[in-house]
Amino acid sequence: MSASACAAHEWGYAAAGLTPAGNDALASAKREAFLSAMSGAVTGVSVVTTNGPVGRFGLTVSAVASVSADPPMVLACINRRSPAAAGIQANGVFSINLLAAHQSSVSDVFAGRVSSGAPYDFGCAEWHEGPTGCPLLREAAASFDCVIDNAHEAGTHVVLIGRVVHALAAERGPLAHHRRNYCTASRMARDTGNG
Repeated sequence: MSASACAAHEWGYAAAGLTPAGNDALASAKREAFLSAMSGAVTGVSVVTTNGPVGRFGLTVSAVASVSADPPMVLACINRRSPAAAGIQANGVFSINLLAAHQSSVSDVFAGRVSSGAPYDFGCAEWHEGPTGCPLLREAAASFDCVIDNAHEAGTHVVLIGRVVHALAAERGPLAHHRRNYCTASRMARDTGNG
C-alpha cells in the first residue's frame, strides 16, 4: 500500500485531501443528536497533565485510547480552546491518568466544576513526577507518561499522539462516565450458553 493510501486509510479521506464521490454533499449530524448518541458510550475518565517551560496544566478528558503496543503509543483528544492544549504542545510532553472509581472529585476539579476550592488545582490530590516531569496521579487506576509524537487538528479538538515512556497500572477499578453521569465498571457473570 502506498504512503498516500496509508494516510487515507489511517486518517480518513479528508486528512489525505480526498473526498469520496458524492459524500461531500452530506450534512453533518446535528450537534445535539450527536452529543446525545455519544453519551450512550461508556468511557473511562482521565486527567491529562503536562509540565514544562510554559507551566503545569491539567484537564479532564474522556477521549483517550491505545494506538500501538510496538512502540507503546496512546492518544488523547483535547479541546483546542483549553489552555491545556497549547500548554501540552509547547511542553512537548503529557501524561494520561486514568482515574480510579474513588476519584470523581479529581475529575470535577479538572473539568472546572468545583463546589469548593479552585478549578484546575493540583492541590486536590497527591501527585508524583514522571520521567517527563509530568504530574502522575497517586492511586490512579493507570498512568501513561508520554512524549508527543504527533498532533492533528480535528474539528474543535487536537488529537495528541504520545509515545509512552513510562506506564503504571494498579489493581483499582476505573471511574467511568455514561449518560452524563459517573459510574463504575463491574464484571458480568459468564454466559454458560445453557439458557
